[in-house]
Amino acid sequence: MIAPTVSRFYQRWLAAAPDRAAKADDLAQLSLAQINLADYLAKEAANVPEGAPPLPLVRAMRRLRNLLVCVLIRRDLGGKANLAEVVETMTRFADFAIQRHMQELHAEMVAAHGTPIGRDSGLPQQLMVLAMGKQGGGELNVSSDIDLIFVYPEDGDTVAGPGQRSLSNHEFFVRLGKKLIAALAEITEDGYTFRVDMALRPNGGSGPLAASLNMVEQYLIVQGREWERYAWVKARAVTGQPEDIAALDAIVRPFVFRRYLDFGVIDAIRNMHAQIRAEVNRQERLHPDRSNNVKLGRGGIREIEFLAQVFQLIRGGRDAALRDRSTRTTLRIIAEKSLLSHAIVYQLLASYTFLRNLEHRLQYLDDAQTHTLPANDADRLLVAEMMGLPDTATLLTQLEAHRQFVAGQFDEMFSDKTSNSDNDIDPQSSNECADPDNREAMVSRFAALGFDDPEGAAKRLISTWQAPRLQSMPEASRNRLLGLVNTALPIIIQCSRESSGGSQQATLGRLLDFLEAIARRSAYLSLLTEYPHTLARVIRMVHASGWAAQFLSQHPILLDELLDDRVRNAVFDPVALAADLETQLASALGDTERQMDILREIHHAQLFHLLAQDLAGDLTVEKLADHLSALADTIVAAAIKAIWQTVATRHREVPQFAVIAYGKLGGKELGYVSDLDVIFLYDDSDQEAPAQYAKLAQRFITWMTSHTSAGILFDIDTALRPDGASGMLVSSVSAFEKYQSNSAWVWEHQALTRARFCAGDAAIGLRFEEIRQAVLRKERPVDGPLKQEVIAMRKRMVDAKPNHTELFDLKQDPGGMIDIEFIVQFLILQHAAAYPQLTANFGNIALLKMCGELGLIDAELAARVGDAYRQLRKLQHQLRLQGQDLARIDPQLVAAHAPHVLALWRSIFDGNVAT
Repeated sequence: MIAPTVSRFYQRWLAAAPDRAAKADDLAQLSLAQINLADYLAKEAANVPEGAPPLPLVRAMRRLRNLLVCVLIRRDLGGKANLAEVVETMTRFADFAIQRHMQELHAEMVAAHGTPIGRDSGLPQQLMVLAMGKQGGGELNVSSDIDLIFVYPEDGDTVAGPGQRSLSNHEFFVRLGKKLIAALAEITEDGYTFRVDMALRPNGGSGPLAASLNMVEQYLIVQGREWERYAWVKARAVTGQPEDIAALDAIVRPFVFRRYLDFGVIDAIRNMHAQIRAEVNRQERLHPDRSNNVKLGRGGIREIEFLAQVFQLIRGGRDAALRDRSTRTTLRIIAEKSLLSHAIVYQLLASYTFLRNLEHRLQYLDDAQTHTLPANDADRLLVAEMMGLPDTATLLTQLEAHRQFVAGQFDEMFSDKTSNSDNDIDPQSSNECADPDNREAMVSRFAALGFDDPEGAAKRLISTWQAPRLQSMPEASRNRLLGLVNTALPIIIQCSRESSGGSQQATLGRLLDFLEAIARRSAYLSLLTEYPHTLARVIRMVHASGWAAQFLSQHPILLDELLDDRVRNAVFDPVALAADLETQLASALGDTERQMDILREIHHAQLFHLLAQDLAGDLTVEKLADHLSALADTIVAAAIKAIWQTVATRHREVPQFAVIAYGKLGGKELGYVSDLDVIFLYDDSDQEAPAQYAKLAQRFITWMTSHTSAGILFDIDTALRPDGASGMLVSSVSAFEKYQSNSAWVWEHQALTRARFCAGDAAIGLRFEEIRQAVLRKERPVDGPLKQEVIAMRKRMVDAKPNHTELFDLKQDPGGMIDIEFIVQFLILQHAAAYPQLTANFGNIALLKMCGELGLIDAELAARVGDAYRQLRKLQHQLRLQGQDLARIDPQLVAAHAPHVLALWRSIFDGNVAT
């Protein structure tokens, strides 16, 4: 098919001048996205009778526009151009037209009124023309208008010369904007270049045509409406100075992209879409010939755009990758991030391509800005043929299929969620509602649901409801919160039945504490309202673990992780995590606060994944500790790399610096709230090295321990460094070796049995391991002081943390975990000279087994003590999950294990027990 047979606009354009056919033939062979627009503009300007002056810019630009549109029609319908070429060509041309006209018009204004100067900066000012909508997104239609906003940097005045009349900067740029609109949009004998719509500017048609940066900032802060956030997503500066554009971006970004996960946009888009649909329906009732609107109609282009934008507005504040202005690119990113499945995104892109191609063909007929199928049958058939289809019926069938798919996906995202997918729990199992303002009715409600203590449950709910934080909330938020509570109550009952009872009162209390913590953040209430299955998952977590309830209350942003099965199905991958960290930290280069928050957010999300798998019984305590330790290693490594870039006086690009892990991190036995025992080593002869690496270590501690809006990362303990608290924060490798060989206490060598390289320079890590092996394998006489020093150290620990209760302290009491750890440490120090394999960092259970196999201790007893250590860690972990700081339990729970530990201790330490 060739354009002249189907496009009336193309036919009129060819008929107006006989030379256009040859020109179109030549240009149709080229990809228009790559042609030099300036060259073709010059050719159009020079295409005049011999001796006549070149055409003025406004005429030459219109002729170039008509040429490009007609050649695009020809290339598109001839199968030589795809959707990408069409929209990219039109966008590039729109940018080009604005820029060329601005150059000419700005020069004219300066000649008449002088150069506009900023009052504060004293610098010349330029107008920023912002492309909005599809031009901003790089996806402009062939017959689209362009949505623009005019912004100038500062108020001030022009510096007028002789014969010039000074203007305020505001008046200067308003006049310049009017001239630009006229240059683009006035209809002349050559038509127009682009229709211009200025309705998106601050205050719309009633607002000034041009606004200063300060005016834009004040407007967005005070008056910016929800729909304007969607519009500003696509804002792109076509003209202006880079520093001014950056300043504008700094104003707009926090308005558009909230730093929290903004699930409130779902309801806002739903309402806006309803208004659009109502207007479309009204127009179709008044004008039946305007039905089948492929842009604004059901399942149309706008619904696909909303589907892409909702993810941008929810998550774009935390994920810069989701700030792309292109709908097509954003959809692909959504698939890459598993926010929608690849299959759904693939079909959405196919539907978007079909609908946009159809939209273009509707416009190809007469170069009209239309989005509806023609009313007459002949034109409908022409459109079908342009789509490569045999008849109108086939076109309508395919159009309906695409619209049904898009509408289904739109409804999945934006319709009210009433179903619940978690194990058939029905949150609406009772139509009655708890009313905290009616105590008697509420007690009856709890009793009807099956609560063990209706009076206590009612009292607890009333206490939360009367909290000042909740009483001061808007009525709409209070109603939403009460709706969540009523949805939650039957789920709490169900959870207690599934777990053989459980504490209904504790679960209710934890949930109410959580809801009170998030109540003033409407986005979180929106999330739980929009996704009832997420509320069910929250309830399960807080029912299973008091610590999980506290953690979620501190970091409610993690609710996002419960939206789907990512949190349960995520496979911990340190390599992928390190790559993600590097990318995100690099995107915030120069913004220390944001980089600190990135580390925290990623750590908390990974921790939450592991917590969910732990509560589901998918991880053993040992596997969990391995993952938590690897997670800490990855965070530490990323932090060291990022922090070094903040040291302005650094003397090398890659630091010769390493972090050495001790304690639980060193032994890969980290828990959810364990601190990090570390020391810092360097191997660098530069005279600046000690000071630079001390600065790096100090900043590392600050980055880890500081409270930010995202919480903290880890508490850091550096007491195990050479000479302890009185020693240098960082040590050279040679100094560390000398200290360990000549000055270290026995307890420091005990600590060395669980030490390992954590992050930084791998060569230093290897050197550290060599030193560690040499120290641990030193000859130590059997009758030497080692045994007595270990016993004395153990007694000092017991004396420092006495247990005056009848409960058994899993960690500190004789027969507990520290006894087992001291046994292993002693065996390593005493026998590693003869059995160097003991210095491997295998963990206490494996090392006990190895000592038994080597005949150093009774093999059967070693196995029992290994089982005891495993059970003690499991019990400690269970207590930690319930939020208990002290790991103390009924002695009967360890009656089968502690005696074996004591028996092994006595056999090794000659009957001495630290009591």
